[in-house]
Amino acid sequence: MQGMPMQNINVQQAQFQTFSPDIVAVNQKENINLIMDVPLEVTVELGRTSKSIQDILEFSPGTIIELNKIAGEPVDVLVNGKYVAKGEVVVIEESFGVRVTEIIK
Repeated sequence: MQGMPMQNINVQQAQFQTFSPDIVAVNQKENINLIMDVPLEVTVELGRTSKSIQDILEFSPGTIIELNKIAGEPVDVLVNGKYVAKGEVVVIEESFGVRVTEIIK
């Protein structure tokens, strides 16, 4: 850099401890336990569509929005926005729920 005096800097190569596979496996299990109670947002997506601003401005109570999925087709389950499973809509007493039918790998 211009205008800055040069200084002697002591640079050394980093040295890291080696780990046996058993220790790494135990540490990974302990580490995953640290985050097991972190809340994640689960979203069930019934379907999607695209609408123009004009169409959206014309929405009113009773407007029907046609989606890209057929009735009875599996719904998408997303965790923090990532697609992880398919499921079917069920009714639990007076609430909706989803029965997971397939895990996406």
